[in-house]
Amino acid sequence: MKTALILSSLYGATGVMLGALGAHALKDRLSGEGLELWETASTYQMYHALALLGVALLLERGFHLRAAMRFFAIGTPLFSGSIYLLALEAGPGGLLGPMTPIGGVCLILGWFCLLDQAIKYQKG
Repeated sequence: MKTALILSSLYGATGVMLGALGAHALKDRLSGEGLELWETASTYQMYHALALLGVALLLERGFHLRAAMRFFAIGTPLFSGSIYLLALEAGPGGLLGPMTPIGGVCLILGWFCLLDQAIKYQKG
């Protein structure tokens, strides 16, 4: 639970900071497409900061969500990080190209892990 809370806090704080950076400092430096990419990355980062917070709260209640936590923890920087770099025109060549879809698959798997636990949940 502690790891999920720490990562949620870090992803949330840096998501706000990077979103503000894109909206203000990079507004005149990035193309329209670059700004859209930046916004996509910061939006997904914030969604998954909140998802990790939810996972942490569920872990506290005894749910077995370590796999979801790991997928969100790995997928968020791979997915959003590679898009930030793409927005800055630092990619998608080399190793950066496959990072976005790998990160996306991790995020999807994290959500399916949550679904699995929801299906298995029995009150009481």
